[in-house]
Amino acid sequence: MTKGGATSHNGLTKTVRYRLLGPVALVVDGRPVDSGEPRRRAVLAALLADPGHVVPSEVLVERLWDESPPRDARGALRAHVAHVRSVLAAHAGGAPPRLVHSDGGYLLDVDPELVDLFRFRRLTAAARAPGCPADRQATLLREALAEWHGTPLAGMSGSWAARTRDGWAEERLDATVAWAGAELRVGNAGAVLGPLVSLVGDYPRAESLTAALMRVLRAAGRPGDALDHYARARARLAEELGTDPGPELQALHRELLRGEPAQAPTRLTPAQLPADLAGFVGREPQLAALDALLAGESTAVAVSAVSGTAGVGKTALAVHWAHRVAHRFPDGQLYVDLRGFDEGRAAVTTAEVVRGFLDALAVPAERIPAALESQLGLYRSVVAGRRMLILLDNARDSGQVRRLLPGTPTALVVVTSRDLLTDLVVSDGADPVILDVMTRREAREILADRLGAEGVDADPDATGRVIGFCAGLPLALSVVAARAQQTGFALAQVAAELTGTHDHRAALDSVDPGSRLRAAFSWSYAALTPEAAYLFRLLGLNHRGEISTRAAASLAAVPVPQVRKLLAELAGISLLVERTPGRWGWHDLVFTYAAELAESEVPPGERDAATERLVDHYLHTGYAADRLAHPARDPIPVPIHAPAAGTRPEQFPDRPAAVAWLHAEHRPLLAALRRAAASDWHERTWQIAWVLDTYLNRQVIWNDRIDAWHEALRAAGHLGEPVAEAYAHRATAGASVLLHAYDDADRHFAAALELYARRGDLVGQAQTHQNMGFRWDRLDEPERALEHVRRAHELYSAANHPAGEAESLNNAGWCEIRLGRYHDALAHSLRAQTLNQRLGNVDGEAMTWDTIGLAQHHLGQQEPAIASFQRAIDLFKELGARLYEAGTLVRLGDAHRAADSGDPAREAWQQALSILTELPDSDRDNDLDVDAVRRRLTDLEHGDQSWPPPPGEGQRRSAS
Repeated sequence: MTKGGATSHNGLTKTVRYRLLGPVALVVDGRPVDSGEPRRRAVLAALLADPGHVVPSEVLVERLWDESPPRDARGALRAHVAHVRSVLAAHAGGAPPRLVHSDGGYLLDVDPELVDLFRFRRLTAAARAPGCPADRQATLLREALAEWHGTPLAGMSGSWAARTRDGWAEERLDATVAWAGAELRVGNAGAVLGPLVSLVGDYPRAESLTAALMRVLRAAGRPGDALDHYARARARLAEELGTDPGPELQALHRELLRGEPAQAPTRLTPAQLPADLAGFVGREPQLAALDALLAGESTAVAVSAVSGTAGVGKTALAVHWAHRVAHRFPDGQLYVDLRGFDEGRAAVTTAEVVRGFLDALAVPAERIPAALESQLGLYRSVVAGRRMLILLDNARDSGQVRRLLPGTPTALVVVTSRDLLTDLVVSDGADPVILDVMTRREAREILADRLGAEGVDADPDATGRVIGFCAGLPLALSVVAARAQQTGFALAQVAAELTGTHDHRAALDSVDPGSRLRAAFSWSYAALTPEAAYLFRLLGLNHRGEISTRAAASLAAVPVPQVRKLLAELAGISLLVERTPGRWGWHDLVFTYAAELAESEVPPGERDAATERLVDHYLHTGYAADRLAHPARDPIPVPIHAPAAGTRPEQFPDRPAAVAWLHAEHRPLLAALRRAAASDWHERTWQIAWVLDTYLNRQVIWNDRIDAWHEALRAAGHLGEPVAEAYAHRATAGASVLLHAYDDADRHFAAALELYARRGDLVGQAQTHQNMGFRWDRLDEPERALEHVRRAHELYSAANHPAGEAESLNNAGWCEIRLGRYHDALAHSLRAQTLNQRLGNVDGEAMTWDTIGLAQHHLGQQEPAIASFQRAIDLFKELGARLYEAGTLVRLGDAHRAADSGDPAREAWQQALSILTELPDSDRDNDLDVDAVRRRLTDLEHGDQSWPPPPGEGQRRSAS
């Protein structure tokens, strides 16, 4: 048998391909072969859509005849299949692909790479891979689109063909838009102009396609033609749908009118699904139930509740199906493991999930409100109208997921749980999908897929004993198959070895099918090399079911190359899986088993030493990352000593790599802090809180920030280090202000000042007064805020701390503006800017240009103010500080309006509003009044002359 595309017959080599993206055909040496009447071409298409997989007969009947099959549909199907088999035998060379009846359906054993649809998908996926350069993207997408030869499934009728054709067309449009963007980035606009014009004619309502064409025309020096296309699109939308063009087209239209180059769209498409399971088999009824979700039309979000016992394959089913239909959700896929039944880890909170989703949706940290309900509202606002798939895996119960359901019918949610999720079904209309243990047929398919059908069929008795022992649990079957693959043992030997296991863990409650998993785990564990077994035991000490290669090396105190081999050995017998390059995870039951081994078989001294190395790994790596992320930060007050012997911390080549590590590992860092606190390692506890502070503050993860400092404060009390205790009080106070806990903040401020004063620490006192000034500014008390800012400046000057002097001078300027003293404000902020520029402090420069511009604006110096605001905006964009950018855009609009420039004012306010509209209750949570921006636009339209607005309206400073 061969799956290859080059076959030899009578000494002649033929190239065989299969076409779905056009008239359905077997293509030999570039020429389509007549496959017979349309129904027979439909059989070929229905099988090629799932190459290498059994397609049940009832599914094929539905694809061919919809709801009106002939009386003897299965007989007719057999006749059509026989004809297709004969065509393949006659034209596909000496070794045609197998087309066989198997397990109630038909399997066409074709390599997907020979089918144009799957070549197209492989090429587009490669183009979307992170880090793929633009020229490579353009080449890959050009090759992908060359696979299209007209209308997909041409000549086929029926609902399945129509639905499938529409889905594939969406994939083509997405790829075309991406191709246009890539060609533009490499300066090759002419290559895409013709194809875009043709496709826009075929899909006139596809706004993303029209936008891509407009950008290409602009780059080709034809802005007038681009504007004509916009006018036609707007007229068509108004006539057919009664709507205006969307924000992307409208923004592009404004850019063209102003003669600006088109800006490439920046909305990120998340793709968070875990890797699909290789060799997924069975579960056809459950897959069909999930497919049915795509057919319904409703004004409510579609939800499926997938339930079943531990190890039955809920996640594998959900992830496999999600990959099958991912193309139907062009706006991306979100995924989270909720850890609802994880004995070794706490369940993920709603706050953690929503924050992770907002990060995945590329919402800048400064736009994320502090309050959980506001974050949930923002999440629903961002998802609204997007075609997204959301997979909430391993939920404890309905309550853990209900608040995470989006409010848009364009999104689809799949929830997996050991719980039946009855409340979700009753109250939220979820469609239940109950997953039982696998049938013997499905279990046999798993073994056959992994071990080969010949070996499985050769000894039915041994196969039956293995299946019976594994109780129909896919995870157990995979572990057993991995053992057989690695040893090369016959299935009879594997069955004898497995059923002869007498480990005490196999004697658990036999009523629970999940209990068989532990026996399978113990059996696989016993087959490990001593080094891999030791690593597996130590993994049970880890904070959660995922670890990086480098952290595992620290945990086991072995070199990184060696630990890679050990991790690969564990993955080879299905105890681990490499979820992303260099990051390893496992099923929660595997983690529980490893934790039991760690407790029972690792001596206490070794457990403590391994835990110490793991904590030191995160501490020292996190410290290195923080120094790159915030190089201007003052040195850590509690110096970090050398890590424990055997620890292998990471180093980073640059700031982006350091920030990426903090983003990926801040949860393990928090877990390391808690582990250090539980072990009474007080110095490490405090230091990890310090390491986390910059990241948590910039990412607006304020609840975790205050929790970390509470732990650090307790640790400081044991250390007997006044500087550590004072710093922890000050940091706790600053976090409390952000969370509006002002009474708590005052207590901690007072304690910090007392401790700093007792030590004569001028900088510590200055920083505390700076934060106290922020506290009063938040409460609209600028005079009291200024008192603390002035005191901070005095202390910074006495301590010769220029960065602090610059910050306090700028904050003084801000307070003076809020008090109406604009000349004083300008003088303070200009002095601050001189210091910032001398120090190269970009953050300080951005904030100070904003203050300078506001002072100039209120002094009637509108042209200098506009220039200052624009410099601040440019720097805020460089820093990614979108919230501050919005505030300065508001003030830029104020300055334009005061200069009688209505159009630039409107543009600045509209840009600010486009940033702010996704921030629910932003005036309460972020001190940025969205309604005030809307009032400005309304007043401008009605010619209201009541100007200027109150000084300082729109934004207050943040605390460090």
